[in-house]
Amino acid sequence: MNIIETLAGEFKLRPAQAENTVKLIDEGNTIPFIARYRKEVTGGLTDVVLRDIDERLKYLRNLQERKEEVIRLIDEQGKLTDQLKAEIEKAEVLQRVEDLYKPYKQKKATRASKAREKGLEPLAMVLYAQQKKEGTPEEAAAAFVDPEKGVETAEEALQGAMDIIAEMIADDADLTKAIREKTYAKGQIAAEAVDPEEKTVYDMYYGSSEAIAKMPNHRILAVNRGEKEKKLKVKVTIDSEEITSLIEKQVIRGKSIFTGLLQETVADAYKRLIAPSVEREMRALLTERAETDAVKVFARNTEKLLMVPPVKGKKVIAIDPGYRTGCKVAVLGETGKLLAYTTIYPTEPKRDVAGTERVLTRIIDKYGIDIIVIGNGTASRETEEVVANFLKKNSYPIQYTIVNEAGASVYSASKLATEEYPDLDVTTRGAMSLGRRLQDPLAELVKIDPKHIGVGQYQHDINQKQLSTALTNVVEDCVNRVGVDLNTASPSLLSYIAGVNSGIAKNIVAYREEHGRFNSRKELMKVPKLGEKAFKQCAGFMRIADGSEPLDSTSVHPESYKAAEEMMARIGIDKADIARGGIGDLDEKIWEAYPAKKLSDSVKKMAEDLDIGVMTLNDIISEMKKPARDPREDAPPVIFRNDVRSFEDLKVDMELTGTVRNVVDFGAFVDIGVKQDGLVHISQLSKKYVKHPMDVVSVGDTVKVKILSIDPEKQKISLTMKF
Repeated sequence: MNIIETLAGEFKLRPAQAENTVKLIDEGNTIPFIARYRKEVTGGLTDVVLRDIDERLKYLRNLQERKEEVIRLIDEQGKLTDQLKAEIEKAEVLQRVEDLYKPYKQKKATRASKAREKGLEPLAMVLYAQQKKEGTPEEAAAAFVDPEKGVETAEEALQGAMDIIAEMIADDADLTKAIREKTYAKGQIAAEAVDPEEKTVYDMYYGSSEAIAKMPNHRILAVNRGEKEKKLKVKVTIDSEEITSLIEKQVIRGKSIFTGLLQETVADAYKRLIAPSVEREMRALLTERAETDAVKVFARNTEKLLMVPPVKGKKVIAIDPGYRTGCKVAVLGETGKLLAYTTIYPTEPKRDVAGTERVLTRIIDKYGIDIIVIGNGTASRETEEVVANFLKKNSYPIQYTIVNEAGASVYSASKLATEEYPDLDVTTRGAMSLGRRLQDPLAELVKIDPKHIGVGQYQHDINQKQLSTALTNVVEDCVNRVGVDLNTASPSLLSYIAGVNSGIAKNIVAYREEHGRFNSRKELMKVPKLGEKAFKQCAGFMRIADGSEPLDSTSVHPESYKAAEEMMARIGIDKADIARGGIGDLDEKIWEAYPAKKLSDSVKKMAEDLDIGVMTLNDIISEMKKPARDPREDAPPVIFRNDVRSFEDLKVDMELTGTVRNVVDFGAFVDIGVKQDGLVHISQLSKKYVKHPMDVVSVGDTVKVKILSIDPEKQKISLTMKF
């Protein structure tokens, strides 16, 4: 197998493009660095595609290693033929390699191995070849009766021979492949209740049966959970006669005295050896498919949540709602600095509305508050009502918003939070986290294990290593896409920068605290354990405002400073223009310096002149126009409110505006201003056919919805976006 050719074919790349990309990965370059600063080499591949290539590369190399190992193991047994070697070498998936290896794999004692020890393999070969056309099977087996070997009768000899043939059938790679494909195409996943009388959340699956090939991923995970919780019994069902007929066509060739025995053997081979194995494979295949999809959904939702635009330059009151112990309040300055904290009791059992209003008035008047943030957890609805009525009554020009508090409690009680704010209690840290999620979602959410952010489906049921890897990759891509301020970034944020681990991140902060703010990117080289290799990977993603080098405030990599400076000299602009907010008329200046019919031709001429790649030069030009542009500006803005709704206010056909909080396989959950998010089922997302909800909506989107139905008892709201 030529791995480069395989990657080129699968990802529709030129062979040289695939080879260069693999070389960059093998050299230890990080995916964000390759995506941003090696576009000429990769042909402009995105971080998403590069990660897919990296993952596929690992699989193909693992496949190649396994092939070599299997060939060696079979050869050591003296059983390797040229044909078998060729079959193994052309295998495209690990499953095929394992199927081909199965007959040669060391097995525990089986009925077949015991029969071989009794000398019955020659009889099995006679039966399998169907050589005898006359007499009875017992007569053919009589010659193999040997009490000393434990074969007392002809019937015992025949049974042993049948056991050997059954194992031969089960070990046949091509037959196994055909049965597996037939089961996937025509099999069903059947579920039934462990206790039919018990009412559970899995009621809808009692007595259900669904085609394996068409079963939606979220239902696969649901029945898996039901089975794990011992509420459901789940099995694979298929017409066994159809499968045994398929096997018989391969095994039985014409009529002979052994036909009846072979039919029995086929039935035994399928029921005892093949069916249980294939059922396990089908369940594992479906689970893997569903988990892979769930991880992708979670990752895409997490990305959207992390890339929600920050609300900068605003003073915030952050309220973490609660009942008995009250609502914790944190007052934050424009940069997220904690200015004050206290507790209010607007909810039961104290219900001190007057006291709450006095505290809010004092804080607003003292600190000039712009926005109030309320967590969406316990007592959120009641707290929101008090806040909204207070703002309306006092005519304050202040809006409020609801923030998803998933993971806030996990962070506030974490070792990291204790290290950051050792003098604050857990609840105050939680309130601070909510406010900072509004001011800079990315910087705050990186402190939380991504799986606790709460924007996926069945995240606790799926492969945790796979989930953790995927989410870490998403966070890393988002942080590097945005970049960080080297003089304000926390260790948590810095640790996601390309080439920087948690140890180096702490060293950066320690150096900053000891020596003061960084004045240039070059100073990074003085940070302990941050060598040339790490500097090369991370430097372009670090930003320094008002430093000694204006280019340090951009995403231009230091390796391109010389080219950038030459470009500026050739078109007559000064570095100081960058610090002043960018060069708006840069295109015109380039055109004047390099006349051409199209601007792209001018840039191409300049790139040749500077001996730099066109893609790299275009990136430099973009940064010159708008230094360190925040890509989050393109995302939908945060919805602020100054009203309040209760569940009782909702009416069927009411039209509302809401924010998408989560997207799953079967639809999207939308915050419409009440405690319970409403569900827009996939069938209600659009008038057109929707393959997956993510084709229509993303976390953070602002959408218009209409209420289809309301279930007050279950607190469920069904919405539609089909107007």
